[in-house]
Amino acid sequence: MKKSSFKHLHEAEELNITAFMNLMVILVPFLLITAVFSRMTVLELNLPALDAKANSQEKIELQLELVLRENSFDIRDANLGVIKVFPRSQGETRWDLFTDLLVEIKTRFPDEQDITLLLEPSISYKTLIHVMDRVRTADVVSVLTVETIELFPNISIGDAEIDMPENNQGGDQK
Repeated sequence: MKKSSFKHLHEAEELNITAFMNLMVILVPFLLITAVFSRMTVLELNLPALDAKANSQEKIELQLELVLRENSFDIRDANLGVIKVFPRSQGETRWDLFTDLLVEIKTRFPDEQDITLLLEPSISYKTLIHVMDRVRTADVVSVLTVETIELFPNISIGDAEIDMPENNQGGDQK
């Protein structure tokens, strides 16, 4: 056997990855710059307790409720009843009067932090978010400054009772 056959062995060639590295140098910064970074705000909500009314018989406190109806916002106390009804038309709400009443309630009960939002099924999600923003904080104009005050940050959500027309409850009477 001849030793000349060993001369024809192939040596391992190096991979030329220069073009691939050039592509990565361009592509990675481009992808990082164009990426959409989403930011979510999480709002912690509390569900109303089932035995909240049973425990409150010892000491009567303010249990503020806001009933969101299609044609009105009803602010009421769970113990005493309706405080104020804000009529609203299709998407038109007097937010300034609404905020003024909440600020007045907060000044009378400065330690109160809780409010329960009771929703009719026809209330839109957008309306719910607007109300939640208005209930948590308010901008109050002082002499030369605008102050943001905290109103009712602890928000609970529930379903509102459906109002039945009073003339149909007793049936037809002659």
